Amino acid sequence: MILAELNVWHSRPAVPTRRVALGEDHLKFDPAPGAGGLLLAAVVGVHAQEFGDDENNDLSDLLNLVEIGARIPQPRLRHRLQEDRIGLTRSTHRLVGLSDGRIELELAPSDRPEPHVLAALYRIRQQPTQARRSLLTLLRSARRWRGNDHNDLLRFVSGKSPATHWGNGIGTDSVTWALEVLGFSGLSTDELPDSRQVRRTFRRLLRSAHPDHGGIAEDAGHRIEVLTAARNILLEQRSV
Repeated sequence: MILAELNVWHSRPAVPTRRVALGEDHLKFDPAPGAGGLLLAAVVGVHAQEFGDDENNDLSDLLNLVEIGARIPQPRLRHRLQEDRIGLTRSTHRLVGLSDGRIELELAPSDRPEPHVLAALYRIRQQPTQARRSLLTLLRSARRWRGNDHNDLLRFVSGKSPATHWGNGIGTDSVTWALEVLGFSGLSTDELPDSRQVRRTFRRLLRSAHPDHGGIAEDAGHRIEVLTAARNILLEQRSV
């Protein structure tokens, strides 16, 4: 049974122009992150590890633009988003449920990683603000994964074994994650820190992550990105 499906339309390898378009997908994000969110995170986890420094920097910028719902200048990752699919080829990624209750990834082979990461991000961009931020938290986590085993990837992004039966419980609790990132792991989701505490802690950790204050230069960008995502999640939770 197909639990989620992402169709990516992209230029053929031999074509000099690089284009990407979205297709008709089967993606459910409720309850968050849903099968759709898990599939998009897996697509990013597999393909983003092929990126070099320039692509990773562009991806970090793009994640921030998607998070705030800003206009996205084109091209991104050397690919231009277009509406029509004329002249493009299709790659299909699926998350499937097996007859014994296990879940499994079926990712299409690819010559270029960029269009698949872009398609996942552009789909998330279409979601409402709160859902978008929760999904981006999962994608940021998926960027840290390194490996080739899809079962291991599913464990990494979902926190569960692929042998676990599919249900509402699979996924990442973004609020718990954000509490841990900002050092509030002793609190439960029912006793969140107030907005002032969140902002003060964020600024302190942001300073420590900066290379000028002892942070590791190679990790600074990713660390700042994670701290910003955690701050936004908790501030939004306080406003609900």
